[in-house]
Amino acid sequence: MVFTTPLLRALKRAFPRAHLTYLVEPQALPVVRENPHLDEVIVAPRRSGLGRIADDLRLAGRLRRERYDIVIDLHGGPRSAWLAWLSRAPVRIGYEIPGRTWMYTRAVARPRTLRQRHSVLNQWDLLEAIEGWPEGAPSPERDAVEMAIDADADTRVARRLEAAGITGSHELVVVHVSAGNPFRRWPEPAFTALVSGLASGSPARRIVLSSGPSDRDAAARIGAAARQSLGPAANRVLEIGEFDLAELRALIGRSRLFIGGDSGPLHIAATTSTPIVGIYGPTEPARSAPWRDPRFPTESVDVAGLPCRPCDQRVCEPGDFRCLTTLKPEDVLSAATRAMNARG
Repeated sequence: MVFTTPLLRALKRAFPRAHLTYLVEPQALPVVRENPHLDEVIVAPRRSGLGRIADDLRLAGRLRRERYDIVIDLHGGPRSAWLAWLSRAPVRIGYEIPGRTWMYTRAVARPRTLRQRHSVLNQWDLLEAIEGWPEGAPSPERDAVEMAIDADADTRVARRLEAAGITGSHELVVVHVSAGNPFRRWPEPAFTALVSGLASGSPARRIVLSSGPSDRDAAARIGAAARQSLGPAANRVLEIGEFDLAELRALIGRSRLFIGGDSGPLHIAATTSTPIVGIYGPTEPARSAPWRDPRFPTESVDVAGLPCRPCDQRVCEPGDFRCLTTLKPEDVLSAATRAMNARG
C-alpha cells in the first residue's frame, strides 16, 4: 500500500483534471485516508464466506455505476483483479499473471527477472501503460512514499508519551519486532540484545516496542528480557500499549530512530523524516528498501553472500534460516548509530 503512494502524486501531476479514486480494504485505510492527491477513497469490506461474495457484488455494482475510464490494479491479487474486471471500465491495466491476465485490457509483463527491481519501479510500469502517459515524464525517483499524519492520532500518541514521562529531552527509539511471516522474523534473543544495547547506549534514550497482533506476546517477552538485563536502567524500555497504523505513523514521526524488518511499519516509517534501520532476511533492499527522500538517513542490514537469497519464503532451502539467524545484533546497533549520527 505504501509503495503505491508515489504513483498517486505522479498521476495527479500528469492528469491534473482527473478524478482519482482509491479502493482499499479497511486494515490499510489509514495509509491513504488523508492522501492529498486523491479525490475519493472507497473501502472494500473484508468478510469471509458468502458475506465476502455479497460484499463484492454490491461493490462491483457501485464501481460500474461510477463509469470509470481507467482501472489500474496495483496489487495483482485474485480479489483486486476480479473487482477490476467487474468494474467494466473500458481500460483495465494489470500485470500478466497466469489465470488473471484475461481480466485486463492491457497487461504488463512482470517476469521473475524483475525480482531485484524495486516494487515502486514495477508499479510504475502500469502507469506507462496508460494511453497518453506523458512522454519523458519524470522518473519515479522524484516521488517518495507518503502517508499524511492523522491529527487525532498524533494527539493520542503525545498524551501517551507524556503519561509515560517522555519529554523533548529524551531520545525515543521505536523497534518493531514483527514481520509478515516467519521467514522475515529476526530471532527474539537477537531483538533482546539489540534493545538492551540501544537502551544502555544513553541515559536519555527510551525504547518503545511495537508489533503486529500475532506477535504481541513476543514483544512482551523481548521487553521483559531486555529490562531484566538492564537492571537499574530497565525503565528505558517502555510499556505503553499498542498502536494502530495512524498512531504508529505519529509515534515514528516523533522518534529519533525506527528499527524493523521488511514489513509494513518499515515503510510507514519511510513516510516520515525519522532515520531508519531496516533488517532484511529472505528479501533484499534492492527490491523493498524504503522509498524515501535520500536526504533522510536510511540504513539496510543483511547477510551478504548467501546464494539462497532472495527466496520465495515458503521453504528455507538450507533449513536454518541463516539469512536471519546469522545477522548479528552488533551490526544493527552499528547501523543505528550511523543513522542517528547522520541525522545530527
